Amino acid sequence: MIFNLLSVWSTIGSVLLAILILLVMITIHEFGHYLAGKIFHFTINEFSIGFGPALFKHRNKKTGELFAVRLIPLGGYCAFEGEDGLDEEEAEKKPKEQSVSPFRDFKEAEKELSEKEAAEAPEKPLEETNAEKKEKDPGAFTNRPCYQRIIVLIAGALMNYLLALFLILVCFFSYGQTMTAVYKSDGMTDASGYGLQDYDILLSVEGKNIYLMTDIAKAVNGKKQGDLVEFRVSRAVNFRWETDENGNERARYDGREEQTVKVMMRCDVNVKNSAELDVVYQAIGIGYEKTENGEGYLLASSLYKFGFGETVGRSFIYSFKIAGSIFRVLGELLTGKLGLSAFGGPITTVTMTSQIVSRGFRYFLEIASYIGVNLAVFNLLPIPALDGSKVVFTAIEWVRGKPISRKIEAIIHAVGFVLLLGFAILVDILQFI
Repeated sequence: MIFNLLSVWSTIGSVLLAILILLVMITIHEFGHYLAGKIFHFTINEFSIGFGPALFKHRNKKTGELFAVRLIPLGGYCAFEGEDGLDEEEAEKKPKEQSVSPFRDFKEAEKELSEKEAAEAPEKPLEETNAEKKEKDPGAFTNRPCYQRIIVLIAGALMNYLLALFLILVCFFSYGQTMTAVYKSDGMTDASGYGLQDYDILLSVEGKNIYLMTDIAKAVNGKKQGDLVEFRVSRAVNFRWETDENGNERARYDGREEQTVKVMMRCDVNVKNSAELDVVYQAIGIGYEKTENGEGYLLASSLYKFGFGETVGRSFIYSFKIAGSIFRVLGELLTGKLGLSAFGGPITTVTMTSQIVSRGFRYFLEIASYIGVNLAVFNLLPIPALDGSKVVFTAIEWVRGKPISRKIEAIIHAVGFVLLLGFAILVDILQFI
């Protein structure tokens, strides 16, 4: 009973930690917008963590900015004055409508009468409409130069990337880089003289460093059975399997050394997409095993530390590799090479993240950095409702010298938001079908 309770609480804790990771990443994203907005003197109405009813609110008396923590911890926003520009557009239309009115003379007479009454009346502040206020406010979003708006828009993604890069650096320096390793080879190495051995850690292939399994797939794709491929590996010295007193096999070795080895392809390689990698495992000689609990290739992961300079360089490249994998997967989705079932929405993300972070702090750093890069890249895509789309509209305004209709832009973003929400729900549903 106690064990079950501890398991339940551990699961709840992992889920809450996963939600916290998402909340922190989104908050950092919005803080990027906020920070850039402050630098360029944008008028900011509210900075909110979460959505829904406010649990905590504080208004800065000097700037008028509202800071709030809200009930639903799955988002946040930085609200700029006049961000949609709709009131500004209405204000610009108003005088044009008056100038062509058949009652223009009557209106001008009425205006003169009002001005006379105002002169005779005691002085008092005149009320301004929201549109007039936004038109006069130089800090309103659409009143700022286009290049400043673009910087503010991309600042959120930049903050996500910088945080992710920092987490990668911490992980690589503290634990080492997680590398693909061979748990057991296919046993053909001794016969052919070319191949990987048990407990080899794969460092590079064909002279290119390995960061993701897709790097190996790219290097061997198109190779034929019998072709030789060069790998750089960290090989266990005097490796052997020993059986302990309980009958369990344990790996034993006296150290490690880096070696360059030739690996003979076990089969032709034709990689169709980034999800189908079994042919790669088979080709490079990874062992395959069937047990009562299932079957699969005997791959493993192993931490490997590099020198200071190389670790810094690898951290940057690894972050770029993650970003590149996102573009590759999206491309495979659009071309039909990958199905929607390969994707996951918010529920799937929280579920998988909670499972990963429950393994330890290193896994927390790895998944948090991965999510950070994902958010950075995804938000810069030119998809309506995302920052990337808003950058495109602002760039068009910069080139044309005038914006596309604010109403049309607002409708496009609204439709994009609904479609994105529908897509997220759909891919989550497909995970359970």
